[in-house]
Amino acid sequence: MNAHLYLRASTKDQDANRAKVALEAFAAGKGLTITGVYSENISGTKLNRPELMRLLDTAKGGDVLLVESVDRLSRLSQVDWEALKVTIKAKGLRLVIADLPTSWQMAADGIAGEVLKVINDMLIELMATMARLDQDKRVERINEGLKNKRIAEPDWKPAGKSKNAALHEQVKSLMAKHPTMSADQIAKLADCGVATVYRIKREMK
Repeated sequence: MNAHLYLRASTKDQDANRAKVALEAFAAGKGLTITGVYSENISGTKLNRPELMRLLDTAKGGDVLLVESVDRLSRLSQVDWEALKVTIKAKGLRLVIADLPTSWQMAADGIAGEVLKVINDMLIELMATMARLDQDKRVERINEGLKNKRIAEPDWKPAGKSKNAALHEQVKSLMAKHPTMSADQIAKLADCGVATVYRIKREMK
């Protein structure tokens, strides 16, 4: 059975490939043939992730989508999580989660198989909900910390503001020096998203 490994980390400071060796060993132990490895540094709260979308486009019915844990695949809102599940099901993919033993069963017949599937689906739902709630709590803690900081120091500004200003100046400089260069090329040179380049272009008009 063919397997597609999906590896995700939230920030550039984390290593999305950290779990690659462990997942490769897991796949070998389950008799899976790895046909693709998809790795990206992006928030799990985003549904439209380039590597995840590429995996879903490439994988064929009956293939395995292998992830380390549910939160590597999803910290999505309930609506987006439902949309992702529908896509996985429509593609005919089998979701296998390394740290969830109920998902390891490649095939099971009869009542035992149906019972296992129900239990597995319930556990995946529970873990996805926990990942989403954990993300919500993180955001709440950050916002509360920023609020308290501003109350204590009214003139304080997040360090990211100066970083963003420097990035904006870099993008503007690249656009001025290379007027024929595409937004995608500028984004790669500035190490930022294409959306950021387009936003700066709009601000300059």
